[in-house]
Amino acid sequence: MARVYNFSAGPAVLPEEVLKEAAAEMLDYRGCGMSVMEISHRSSVFDTIIGEAEEDLRTLLAVPSNYKVLFLQGGAYQQFAAVPMNLMKNRVADYIVTGQWAKKAWKEAAKYGKANCIASSEDKTFSYIPDGSDLPVSPEADYVYICENNTIYGTKYHTLPNTKGKDLVADVSSCFLSEPMEVSRYGVIYGGVQKNIGPAGVVIAIVRDDLIREDVLPGTPTMLAYKTQADAGSLFNTPPVYGIYICGKVFKWLKAQGGLAAMKKRNEEKAALLYDFLDASRLFQGTVVKEDRSLMNVPFVTGDKELDAAFVKEAAAAGLVNLKGHRSVGGMRASIYNAMPRAGVEALVAFMKEFEAARRR
Repeated sequence: MARVYNFSAGPAVLPEEVLKEAAAEMLDYRGCGMSVMEISHRSSVFDTIIGEAEEDLRTLLAVPSNYKVLFLQGGAYQQFAAVPMNLMKNRVADYIVTGQWAKKAWKEAAKYGKANCIASSEDKTFSYIPDGSDLPVSPEADYVYICENNTIYGTKYHTLPNTKGKDLVADVSSCFLSEPMEVSRYGVIYGGVQKNIGPAGVVIAIVRDDLIREDVLPGTPTMLAYKTQADAGSLFNTPPVYGIYICGKVFKWLKAQGGLAAMKKRNEEKAALLYDFLDASRLFQGTVVKEDRSLMNVPFVTGDKELDAAFVKEAAAAGLVNLKGHRSVGGMRASIYNAMPRAGVEALVAFMKEFEAARRR
C-alpha cells in the first residue's frame, strides 16, 4: 500500500527520510551488530546518540548554556504535576487557560498550591488567545503558565504574555521546533515529541539552571525532580532509547532543511494554502480568529455533522487520513507539522474543492 498523507495530531507524521534511515539501521546500527532497540542505555553507542541529539537541539534552538536539556518520560501530562512540584516554592502559580490541556494543567497544579486562572478564552470555545499585555499576575506567583499552541482548538500565541517579571513556563508540545524561539524568555519549556519531533514516549524539557533545585515540594517523587534527571544526564533510569534515537535523526533532518527559520517559512506557506482556501470557501469555515491561528493545527467545519462525517470518510478513501476533529469539538482538523510535505496540503485543498463543488451541483 502506498503511504498516505497523515494529518493526525499525534502520534503524527515523521520525515520519510528519517523513517528510511531508521529502517536501514534496524538490524545493525552502525556496525554494532544490534538494533538501537537492543543496546544498553549505558553503552558508548547510546552515549553518542543522546549526546549528539542534545547538541543538535541546542544548536537548532540556540539554547543558552545556563539551561539544561532533559529527555524524560511520562508524557506532557506528567509535567502538569512536575512543574508545580519543582517550581511552586511559594505555593502560588498563575495559569492562562486557552484550551483543554492548559485547563488540565491548571487543575493539576491546584493539588499542590494556589493555582490562579488569570485569563481564559473558554467563553468563546477557546477560539482565540486572550490579551496578555496587562494580566493580573499575582505578586507572589512562582511562575506564569501557558500552552503555547493549542492542538485541539488550533490557536497559537504569536506574542508571549507579559509575565511582569515572573518565570514563564510553556507547554510547546504541538509547536516544538516549528519556528525559532527565544529560549531565554522562558523559565521552562517542555513538550511531548509525538506531534512534531519523534515517536510517542519522550518528553523534552529545557529548564533554566536556577530552577533545578533541591527544595522541591515535599512528597515529590524522585523521578519527577528535575535535579534528579539533570544530575544524571537524563540517564537516572532507562530512558526511551529508541525514541531519543529517532528524535536525534529528526534534529539532523531539521538542520539539513536549513534550521528553524527555514521551517517557519515553509510552515507559513503550507498553512496559507489551507487558510486561504477556508477564507474563500462557501462550505468550509475555520474556527479560530485570524490573528491567533496556529501554523500546526487547523480545525474547520461545514456546520453539518453528517457532512463532516462524510468528508472525513471520503478523504480517508482518497489517502488523506486522520482528519476527524478531536472528540471534544467535532468537525475536522488538519495537523500540518514540519514533516507534512507541501504536496500533502495541496492534495487536501484539492480534495476539499472537489468535495465542495460536488455539494453545489
